[in-house]
Amino acid sequence: MSAGGDLFSGTGEVRAPLAERLRPKRLEEVVGQRHLVGPGRAIAVALASGQPHSMILWGPPGVGKTTLARVIAQAFDAHFIALSAVLAGVKEIREAVERAQLARDAHGKRTIVFVDEVHRFNKVQQDAFLPHVESGLFTFIGATTENPSFEVNGALLSRAQVYVLEPLPAPDLDSLVCRGFEAEAIDVTAEARDRIVAFADGDGRRALNLVENLCAAARAEGRRGVDASFVETHAMRAGRRFDKGGDAFYDQISALHKSVRGSDPDAALYWFVRMLDGGADPHYLARRLVRMASEDIGLADPRALDLATHAAEAYERLGTPEGELALAQCVVYLAVAPKSNAVYVAYNAARAFVANDESRPVPMHLRNAPTKLMQEMGHGAGYRYAHEEEGGFAAGETYLPDGMAAPGWYQPVDRGLESKIRDKLDHLRARNRQARDKA
Repeated sequence: MSAGGDLFSGTGEVRAPLAERLRPKRLEEVVGQRHLVGPGRAIAVALASGQPHSMILWGPPGVGKTTLARVIAQAFDAHFIALSAVLAGVKEIREAVERAQLARDAHGKRTIVFVDEVHRFNKVQQDAFLPHVESGLFTFIGATTENPSFEVNGALLSRAQVYVLEPLPAPDLDSLVCRGFEAEAIDVTAEARDRIVAFADGDGRRALNLVENLCAAARAEGRRGVDASFVETHAMRAGRRFDKGGDAFYDQISALHKSVRGSDPDAALYWFVRMLDGGADPHYLARRLVRMASEDIGLADPRALDLATHAAEAYERLGTPEGELALAQCVVYLAVAPKSNAVYVAYNAARAFVANDESRPVPMHLRNAPTKLMQEMGHGAGYRYAHEEEGGFAAGETYLPDGMAAPGWYQPVDRGLESKIRDKLDHLRARNRQARDKA
């Protein structure tokens, strides 16, 4: 049997997974991330300088974070200590410090401490690295799928350079797939490789795991090669990159919101479906659609809020998948509706003013007077009942606290219904000015 055709090595030991066996040992072997490892780029320059520095490698799964850490350690002939924040605690951190001290004192070797999923360490655990990074006992490399700005404490972040790793593009994934089939000694068609690349969705580890599984299935069936139909039969498409609460989640809801705001129904539908495909809770999407109706459309089309509320209610009644169509209808309507954030701007301005202003008393003519005593005290005196005035409007009346100038927070736009609202407000303000000039 070929070297790639047996689960066990010649000594009877279980082989490492294909992704581990093909892990690059030198920078030149790294697939992808050319913006970091290409000639003259940050990590390549760091290796050429002979001076390692602490860093945070931020990117989605399967794009080479662990590989880069190991390559850096290999390039500097450094003692490599790997910790997983999922399993390790302060005890393991102390042990790593002791091992780093021993490597330096006994062997004169520098140490690189690599922490996978560093965002899972709490502040105390992250702080445990600080004095040793500061003293130079070891170089710290953290890997995370989450935004370091939120998940890594500032003190550690200030001592490490953040490098962003990108999902692997199709050509790089295809290169990995070719390496995998060659290592497994199984033939593969170009169309099958294309299918595997699509299934991998930017994740190199996923691609190699799929290659390994396909090769095992092919050998079990006595096949010498893999074609597209075999891939479709034996491979299960993984979900799109989506983490239900991490950066991918908030990036995609941001893209949906901005597509609605930008009046692009196709883009809005794309991001809406991407989120559903990735496992987003439709109830959450429904709430966000209601928010968009108020924030970005407002009174330019008040029906938008009604439609968003009804779409949310429809989903509550029907569930998935029937109710998702109602949400999709809402997405398209919001995207094509006239846009206005005038209410949103006015609301925020009013909140900011009230938060920083004194507690102004209610003017006497606006106060309620349910008792005789309150009437005797002047509550409600001089109030003009608008319905009894011409056009249902008490021209010249004031409704703000005494001494407070009209702030003009709400400024209707010249789109949709708000253009008519603006004309009406202009007319009413003109009547107010006329009434006050006569007073």
